[in-house]
Amino acid sequence: MSEKMLSLYDYLGRAAGSILGKQVATCAKHETRFVENLKYTGDIMLYPETFLKFYFNGSRANRLTK
Repeated sequence: MSEKMLSLYDYLGRAAGSILGKQVATCAKHETRFVENLKYTGDIMLYPETFLKFYFNGSRANRLTK
């Protein structure tokens, strides 16, 4: 069974922005998926859901918000 992969947008419910996106990307293995819609066309990063839960609920998230 493969792990559920999510974009930061899907996980956070909002655009993450380039700074947060780069911070997350440097900490995890990721996959990409091509999307095309009215606001964005291009590749998006997908991360394991378990990693995102750890990243945003762990001590690292506290350091990002300060």
